Amino acid sequence: MREISWMTYIMLILASYRLTHLIVFDKITEFIRRPFVKKVKVETQDGTETKEVPTSMFGYLLKCYWCAGVWSAILLGGAYLLFPRVAFVIILIFSIAGGQSIIETFVGVNIKKVDYYSHLKDKD
Repeated sequence: MREISWMTYIMLILASYRLTHLIVFDKITEFIRRPFVKKVKVETQDGTETKEVPTSMFGYLLKCYWCAGVWSAILLGGAYLLFPRVAFVIILIFSIAGGQSIIETFVGVNIKKVDYYSHLKDKD
């Protein structure tokens, strides 16, 4: 078995996070999910809401963050163990993007909090 450094392990985690998000949520991969889901109208307390519901097990895999996360980890981890030089480049790119998206989410949420609290202060 190949030794994996802690830095490579962190990179694999970040890369798997970003690949999973890309598969499950991002607009750019919607064309992959579209054949495997259908839109259903659901009544909620706030009115009618449209939800995407998987039509098959593969559709469920593409809509389930936990499921897609396992498969992206298998794909990236396996690729790194079998083809370390090629996979490292892909892992590096995805891990940078994953780290950036985590930072952007943190900054975005905190900016919204600052705006919210400044509006509360202005009302007083």
